[in-house]
Amino acid sequence: MSILDIACYFAIVCFALSNLLTLYRGIKGPTPQDRALSADVTYINTMLLIFTLGILYRTPWYYDIGLLIGLLGFVTTLAMAKFLLRGEVIEP
Repeated sequence: MSILDIACYFAIVCFALSNLLTLYRGIKGPTPQDRALSADVTYINTMLLIFTLGILYRTPWYYDIGLLIGLLGFVTTLAMAKFLLRGEVIEP
């Protein structure tokens, strides 16, 4: 087991713990803005977790999946921000 493997396992544990804490904030959050921020941070943590798995298993498939999660997270964050500002996502 190399130092890179140990670092990847440590990063996976840290990202998973961070995901759990942000999911708690998303459920418990007192304001809708807290919930939107929690969703954004959850997407980022999940993307970084997938990238770390790609480094650990040394396969490029995980990078494509991570980029897809990042793209969907960005679009979802934009939609949630627009909904919180205007009350609707699609304008008539």
